[in-house]
Amino acid sequence: MRRLATGDLLALWEQGAAQSDVERALLLLAAACPDRPRDALADLSIGERDWSLLELRERIFGTTLEGLATCAQCQAMLDLAFTVDDVRGAASNRSTAEPALSVQADGYDLRIRLPNSRDLEVAAAANSLPEARRRLFERCVLDARRDGAVCRADDVPEEIVQMAEARMAEADPQGDLQLSIACPHCGHRWQAGFDIVSFFWSEIHAWAFRLLQDVHVLASAYGWREAEILALSPRRRQAYLELVGP
Repeated sequence: MRRLATGDLLALWEQGAAQSDVERALLLLAAACPDRPRDALADLSIGERDWSLLELRERIFGTTLEGLATCAQCQAMLDLAFTVDDVRGAASNRSTAEPALSVQADGYDLRIRLPNSRDLEVAAAANSLPEARRRLFERCVLDARRDGAVCRADDVPEEIVQMAEARMAEADPQGDLQLSIACPHCGHRWQAGFDIVSFFWSEIHAWAFRLLQDVHVLASAYGWREAEILALSPRRRQAYLELVGP
């Protein structure tokens, strides 16, 4: 994985502006891992994909992550500060590389695989959350049998679907990261989901606007082209901004 240059990251931000989160995730990984085919990246389990995005985010913006959360108990707005290792530590270990998982219960025998980015894209087109969840499950079923006879994935009852989802979560712990949060005002504690794709993209979006503002200031002051300004190191760019003044 390579660290993306300033101009490259800005171009990716522009390219991904109108894309879905799934497309943005693959866009970033394809740029950072040019030796890996895009199809191979799309086939990564969600946990493996997000683990790679977390590594890329660390290379670009460092180890510290900052965000906001609202306490459901007292409605206080909390400033959060945590590290990449805190997020990694939320999952006990990296995802397994098993090509197929087995679920057996109540006469049902399922072979399933872990969800990937293609599956999320299809599920996102569903009209409701229950429909999206069911679509995701059905796409991940490699083989389904009841009492030894082949059956349809959409005939599998809800309790077996839940068992399959639990098996997927166990095999792919990074696929649904949860952060432990404690409110300093009222002491309420809860688990909050952490979505590295949307978090990372929001950081890129904010960074891009700050950078373009700097480009505007320096271009207006010195008449330089955007490419010339982006070629400056962050330290030199900041020095010129300080010379321009407020």
